[in-house]
Amino acid sequence: MTDRTSKSASPARRSRWRLAALVGCGVLLLGPAGLAVVRLLGWDDGTVLALPMAGLPYAALLSVLLLAVVAVLRARWLTGVAAALVVLQLWWLVPRFVPDGAHAPADAPRLRVATSNNYMGQVSPKSLVDLVREQRIDVLAVEEQSDSAADALDAAGIRTLLPHRERPAGTDTALYTRLPVGSTADPAWPTTNLTVDVGGRPVQLVAVHTYYPLGDARRWAEDLHGLRAAAPGRNHNAVLLGDFNATLDHKPMRDLIGTGLTDTHEELGAGLFPTWPQDHPDYHVPAVIQIDHVLHGPALTAVDVSEHALPRSDHRAVVAELAVLR
Repeated sequence: MTDRTSKSASPARRSRWRLAALVGCGVLLLGPAGLAVVRLLGWDDGTVLALPMAGLPYAALLSVLLLAVVAVLRARWLTGVAAALVVLQLWWLVPRFVPDGAHAPADAPRLRVATSNNYMGQVSPKSLVDLVREQRIDVLAVEEQSDSAADALDAAGIRTLLPHRERPAGTDTALYTRLPVGSTADPAWPTTNLTVDVGGRPVQLVAVHTYYPLGDARRWAEDLHGLRAAAPGRNHNAVLLGDFNATLDHKPMRDLIGTGLTDTHEELGAGLFPTWPQDHPDYHVPAVIQIDHVLHGPALTAVDVSEHALPRSDHRAVVAELAVLR
């Protein structure tokens, strides 16, 4: 009698566990599904939804894991939903791992640029100058640069390597360069910019530091909208580099790139290399999202890109080599 009762209870217990697992998977799928809807409809533009949108690649990973679980549980309709989500997310993410195959002519002039968020001026000035020297940087964009930090960079020797600069009053961005400056700043760009001569070809450099969406999502979006509004007609030979506080999944960032710009990481198949927050004493976590970018117009093509940790900065510096085609 006892054995018969135990055996009959076992299938019921397994059924309850299966139902609980399916409910749990369904609840967990709501996160990736919600992010997919937000991305499709652009609801992160100027809203607090910009914050979870930064985690879309991790939501895609969760979708893959949940797909495997529900497939094992043989839940057809839930498997179909998970599979559809995975396909959509792979459509968005896979191109970032695939180089576009473009090759720079051997005789095309090269431009080596770097961007560093100096964490309210706290970055080690020596480490930044060392990076410029070791990476043979032609143009450096700095964000969150204070007056005292600028003086510290001068003391560390930045003027010897990059003697020319553009640092408008009232801004926290600056551009340093060793190349001849071809013209004054273009007031149409809403942020620090200058034009340099690269092998006889003009290239416009724009240092970017948008507001952060956690502080004010509307202001963050307006900063990106301002760049998008200025880009048409000016992006052909432009390089926009800095802390965009946006990933390639954010609608304002996609709209900016849609003006004819190319993200260097994505172009080289390195589109998911995180830059923030690096392992900083204030955060105690590794970098998880990529918000520092080098964008360029069609007159240039990417040759190489890399990320570099600097002491006392919460961002990884990004170094990119570009070939100037025309």
